[in-house]
Amino acid sequence: MGGQSSSTQTQQSQTTPWAATQPMLQGILSQLGTGLNNTGLTTAETGALNTLQNTAAAGNPYAGQIGGYASSLLNGGGATAQAGNVQNNLGSFQRQLSPYANGSMIGSNPALAAQLAQIQSDVGNSINSQFAAAGRDLSGANQMAYARGVAAAQAPVIAAQYNQDVANQISAANALFNAGNTTANTLSGMQQNYIANQGQGVTAAQSALDAQNYGANATLAEEAQRRGIPVQALSLLAQIGVPIAQLGQQTNGTTNSTQQMSGAQQFGALASGIGSLFKFTPSDARLKDDIVAVGVLFDGTPVYGYRYKGAPAYHIGLMAQDVERITPHAVIEINGYKAVDYRAATEASRKIGEAR
Repeated sequence: MGGQSSSTQTQQSQTTPWAATQPMLQGILSQLGTGLNNTGLTTAETGALNTLQNTAAAGNPYAGQIGGYASSLLNGGGATAQAGNVQNNLGSFQRQLSPYANGSMIGSNPALAAQLAQIQSDVGNSINSQFAAAGRDLSGANQMAYARGVAAAQAPVIAAQYNQDVANQISAANALFNAGNTTANTLSGMQQNYIANQGQGVTAAQSALDAQNYGANATLAEEAQRRGIPVQALSLLAQIGVPIAQLGQQTNGTTNSTQQMSGAQQFGALASGIGSLFKFTPSDARLKDDIVAVGVLFDGTPVYGYRYKGAPAYHIGLMAQDVERITPHAVIEINGYKAVDYRAATEASRKIGEAR
């Protein structure tokens, strides 16, 4: 079972809050109308736009320099230009120190030979003069003393020079090692600068391209201004005029509304009114809302408080589903919903009550 309810409402309203200011508003609208004829470019605006147009036509005067800068960076920007000189300096340093580093200079100091000759002469003169004074010069003892004296005097000098030559060898080897590392780091730094310059060149290349397109982009921007200024002026006037023109409205309308009620709601709305007309009272749980248990009959049948769906009245009574379990013959169906014969449903409970 189902149905619907309909209603129609006609409304008419008129608002004129602006009536008192109508003369002033008409004056404003009149001025706006005059302004609509003056939305074109002014002389100053035209002159400025023409200047922009001429500048755009001339192009970017720095486009060539920007392009050259970008090209230089993409080629490394000269970061490794001195790499050859750095390597040559290392080679010259290596050639100069190599004799000392490989040990070939040990015992080859020209100054050492002169020093040893001087020692030999001094020792010989001293010993030989002593033996000559004793009348024993050129004797075997003289020669032995001479040899030992020279050896004893030269040995410390030779040992010291050897140690110095070895120290010079170690120092030269360390210097060559450090020079090699320094040169490698220098060349690596140059290469890193080379790569960094290439990265900057990629960025500069875009700037160079922008510089080449400067004229076309500037022309587009100038033309956008030439078209946009009148449109902007019209927009500003419209923002003032349109709201004023919309002040005060008269509306007429008809509203139709339809409320659809389910069969359960309609049946519930009628249930409280038809119960007194029939032996069976609609008491299906599906027809009720706000159901609360409030008690129990003597035979155990629950009693509830409830409202029928769609109806405001509050009732106390039985639930058809409960009655059907306890007293099946007291329940029937009407249009798919259960109804209860209250006399039959409560008969057993009344007898129990009378017997007490």
